[in-house]
Amino acid sequence: MIDFGLVDEPVGDSMHVLSLRGEIDAHTAPKLGSRLLGLADEGKRGVVIDLSDVTFMDSTGIGVLLHALRHFSLRHGRMVLVCPTERVLRPFQITGLVGRLTIFDSREQALGCL
Repeated sequence: MIDFGLVDEPVGDSMHVLSLRGEIDAHTAPKLGSRLLGLADEGKRGVVIDLSDVTFMDSTGIGVLLHALRHFSLRHGRMVLVCPTERVLRPFQITGLVGRLTIFDSREQALGCL
């Protein structure tokens, strides 16, 4: 059984929060990728990806996030992450992506920047 959940939370017409739960790996990352690209194609200008309840993320998940970031950037949108714990933040630190991605400790901070 795959432990993964995705909750959509629209914030007005142009912003969106996507809350994730469980494991983001080769089996679950395609669902995440499809949803993120769909949000960009729907014209969302700001998307917060809340990783607070993510228990594991492999390189496939990171790749999906990077692809979505490029997709949003091409459409003049912005995508930011919420990584409140070391467990979630660590893969981004190891890969050197902390400076490339906009990462916040809380959802409130992330929404405030959009």
